[in-house]
Amino acid sequence: MSRLNAGPENDPWRVPVIAAQIPDTGLHRQIEASSREREAIAEVAGVREVLSAQASFDVSPKSGGRVHVTGHVRARIGQTCVVTLDPIESEIDEEIDLMFAPEAEARRLADLIEEGQDSDDTEAAPEPPEAIIAGVIDLGRLATEALFLGIDPYPRKPGAVFEAQVTAPDPEDHPFAALKEALLQDKPKRK
Repeated sequence: MSRLNAGPENDPWRVPVIAAQIPDTGLHRQIEASSREREAIAEVAGVREVLSAQASFDVSPKSGGRVHVTGHVRARIGQTCVVTLDPIESEIDEEIDLMFAPEAEARRLADLIEEGQDSDDTEAAPEPPEAIIAGVIDLGRLATEALFLGIDPYPRKPGAVFEAQVTAPDPEDHPFAALKEALLQDKPKRK
């Protein structure tokens, strides 16, 4: 997943879950961004507006303090067509499936995976777990990151096609046209 920079201006949607308080049976959370959170998400994402944003998460504790988070993020955003510059709306539908581990363990596993990539092994390395920072997993932040990943950077209105204007080149418009003209004027006339 992409990483948002720390700070309240870059964490527009916060729904913290304390890892130590997750029951053994796990928990289910349905969340929906408020209008203020949607405005902040739109500003950070660089889109015209976020019309709706909701997520559903299942959070399950695993051995060793790990936590498995699965879920689904859905959003409707307002963007501008890159071809026509008309306002358009886009649907975002992203799945989430992440493993979290205590911060020290996540860092240790990330280092081990990185060391393993230094070898000539061409197989894809497994993803390290995400870190549980200060004992908290922020579901709002996960939803925001998934939403950002789902944004089309070049949205197009259905049927909009970019057509470059092509004009036939003037045969007299080339780098040596002036030289040709000068030579024709200086050329002595034959009798």
